[in-house]
Amino acid sequence: MDTIRSGALPGTIMNERLKVAGINFDHFHMGDLLRMAFEHRDVDLVGICDEDPGRMREARQAFEIPEENVFTDHAQLLETAQPDLVILCPAASTHGEWVERVAPYGCHILVEKPFAASLAEADRMIAACEASGSRLAINWPLAWMPCHRTAKRYVDEGHIGDLLEVHYHGGNRGPLFHGADKVERTPEEIAQEKSESWFYKKSQGGGSLLDYLGYGTTLGTWFMNGRRPLEVTTMVDASVGLEVDEHSITIAKYASGLSKFETRWGLYTDPWTHQPHPKTGFVLVGTRGTIASRDYSTRIHWQNEWCPAGEWEDTDTLAPPYQNPVQYMVHAICNDEPIEGPLSVEISRIGQQIVDSAVLSANEGKTVALVE
Repeated sequence: MDTIRSGALPGTIMNERLKVAGINFDHFHMGDLLRMAFEHRDVDLVGICDEDPGRMREARQAFEIPEENVFTDHAQLLETAQPDLVILCPAASTHGEWVERVAPYGCHILVEKPFAASLAEADRMIAACEASGSRLAINWPLAWMPCHRTAKRYVDEGHIGDLLEVHYHGGNRGPLFHGADKVERTPEEIAQEKSESWFYKKSQGGGSLLDYLGYGTTLGTWFMNGRRPLEVTTMVDASVGLEVDEHSITIAKYASGLSKFETRWGLYTDPWTHQPHPKTGFVLVGTRGTIASRDYSTRIHWQNEWCPAGEWEDTDTLAPPYQNPVQYMVHAICNDEPIEGPLSVEISRIGQQIVDSAVLSANEGKTVALVE
């Protein structure tokens, strides 16, 4: 076997191929993550599992998964396939339940965003993995965009001085407009699924706030190197007939000033096709300049006291294992390295603290202290 493969860092010796499985297809991002595993030359995709066989049909065909590796019982998959890494994509409100089911088998776990539906649930997930000695990582797809990685480098290198504020806008036309690989759905398919989808059920962690706020607060915490806000104020707006919000605005008060995090289902266009107005992504404000990093952009725009007019800068070219979460997890597992950055439980937990505080603020209609 080759000692260095696509997805592995030069100099990394991998004695065995990593066995990866996908469990629970509630979130359509499962298809994207399985594709990353399927295309990684040091990975064997050893199984997929969902209680509804129909939800696995596309993945079975796309990734050539034999029938004997398709399961409807997660315990049977874990006992039979014995994966090293499990990808979980359940509804937000059941993240804790699923991590507690999988962690005792000793496999490492990659959970698709958000971290959880509550801070208490996030802490259950952390405890379950600590008890089994498993690594736990939370995948935030925005973390793999070259523009945001480049913006983080610029901040760390001091191009805008000390970071004071983070301004985030995130969303799309709605969670049912597209499936895996951003394949668009018909209006008939959207209407049929909307009444049944967990995205629109409050009890299952639905709503734009829980869908997108964690992106902004987690990457915002990453940009700020782990700083926490003091207070949080949030307002939400929901369409008539819906039990969850489709628009939220959160103001976080830090010792350094105010930051803003906005989430929206119902943008005029999806940002991966055409950037809507206002554009999605981040604006970072420092003591000596600013950076604008827009989702899916191949450039960032910065200005500082040496160049007030600002300049465009091409984004960095990301190399393995920083191109996607599967690459990163394979590298961390095979090299016995900790999970760092926005995927880490340390950074993601602070992001979840802000999300919990936002939910509390919206429910009580007032500013609240950061939830502990």
